[in-house]
Amino acid sequence: MIRKKEIEDVIYKLFKKAVISLPKDVVRSIEDALKVEDNELARLNLEAILKNIKLAEEKNIPMCQDTGLPIIFVKLGKVKVENLQDGVIAGLRKASKEVPLRPNIVDPITRVNTGDNTGNKIPLIDLELINEDYIEFTVLPKGFGSENNNVLTMALPGIGTDGIKDLVVDTIKKAGGKPCPPMIVGVGIGGTSDLALKLSKKALLNEIGVRNIDEVLGKLEKDIITESNKTNIGPMGLGGKTTVLDVKALKADTHTAGLPVGICIQCWAHRHATIRIKDKK
Repeated sequence: MIRKKEIEDVIYKLFKKAVISLPKDVVRSIEDALKVEDNELARLNLEAILKNIKLAEEKNIPMCQDTGLPIIFVKLGKVKVENLQDGVIAGLRKASKEVPLRPNIVDPITRVNTGDNTGNKIPLIDLELINEDYIEFTVLPKGFGSENNNVLTMALPGIGTDGIKDLVVDTIKKAGGKPCPPMIVGVGIGGTSDLALKLSKKALLNEIGVRNIDEVLGKLEKDIITESNKTNIGPMGLGGKTTVLDVKALKADTHTAGLPVGICIQCWAHRHATIRIKDKK
């Protein structure tokens, strides 16, 4: 049995790690962007971002004042769990108080802040059932400077990959410097409207710099990267070669009459962390 207290501790540690230390693949992609950049202002911005990342780790403080809306992806296998939701909420409240995480969660109408990053249907917990002997938690503190640039398009079924590419590139152009580029972009294709957006967010969790094993999706990712980095939006929207660090795509089968395309924009501070735990029986 995995107890509530263990879940609380895991969620607390994940949020603390996520908001302070970027995953190595994300840091490496920013370093690689700096190596190829010849725009002096873009280089200054990339250097400032890398310094920001280093200082956050050295001082053990969040790398961005917007510590995001808390999203938790749970893969639940054949394990016994005590009070999963209560443990997640307790861990988030502890992280909000002790890390600390800025209290971001408000009523959508009154705008009254809940004070601890929990609220009505928040944190957002996505549960996936798996045929394994563990439970896996991934936290994604999603900043809203980037989230505000997300797009859902119910596209015509026949637009093909070229049409999807154009939708994504156009979204990136419209976002410009608002999401604090260089961006990571998730693309969800198919399913229903809500599933397409969920897939676009889940796609962000795949390793940066690694192409999708599906040849069609892999080519689509590569083509979007190439076109997006021709826009000269650049780091922080001030020009340069790197507008996107990566594009990640996922798909689901859909209805013959439709083609939902969800596009999720992420800033350079692509914060996420994962822990997998087994039932000790």
